[in-house]
Amino acid sequence: MTATGTYAPKPGAAPLPRMIGAQAALETRMLLRNGEQLLLTVIIPTLLLVLFSSVDIVDTGEGEAVDFLAPGVLALAVMSTAFTGQAIATGFERRYGVLKRLASSPLPRWALMTAKTLSVLVTEVLQVVLLTVIAFALGWSPHGSPLFVLLLLVLGTAAFSGLGLLMAGTLKAEATLAAANLVFLLLLVGGGVVVPLEKFPSGVQDVLALLPISALSDGLRDVLRHGAGMPWGDAAVLAVWAVVGLAAAGKFFRWE
Repeated sequence: MTATGTYAPKPGAAPLPRMIGAQAALETRMLLRNGEQLLLTVIIPTLLLVLFSSVDIVDTGEGEAVDFLAPGVLALAVMSTAFTGQAIATGFERRYGVLKRLASSPLPRWALMTAKTLSVLVTEVLQVVLLTVIAFALGWSPHGSPLFVLLLLVLGTAAFSGLGLLMAGTLKAEATLAAANLVFLLLLVGGGVVVPLEKFPSGVQDVLALLPISALSDGLRDVLRHGAGMPWGDAAVLAVWAVVGLAAAGKFFRWE
């Protein structure tokens, strides 16, 4: 028995951490169930790692090809999830009114973005584990501090998330789809992922080195291939992209 005028269970919104966790779990399930997203986040990076490590297509310098390719493919995996996949998914959620409805729920807008970021991080953990296992099977011998690798991956995720949300929140869904895929292909070719930046003309190298994918792939390569300390120059490039991208996304993002 309950007293008159009381309810069991008590009505109202769930605690904020529980709402964020539930939304993050939902976002992760939706991402992993999407065939196109799975292609971008898992299949393409895996195929590139296996193909270019097994076939002598690109001169990657001294040592095993996988030692050059594995860090670049890890950077590509971060970009595919945090930028390309998130931009496309969020763009279509905005078009179909999903974001507008979620924004009117008890879940605050910043908490929704936090849940999306957590979903990206969970997916990236799965990607990194899978690609690392495959790279080890191909003979990869990584060096360096895992802490430096983690810091670079977090900075890269922040940079690409900001750019992805900026694109999704300002362009139409169809334009986001086309632009995100185009940027993915261009950065795959010119971002030092599978083709060393040294293969490009010197003037072009200086410009390409300022791209977030180049900074992430080169930074990871310095640590994992050469056992270097924290590459602060690459970290600074990623930090600038993260601050600018997230600030611009926060200012210009449109929910409908």
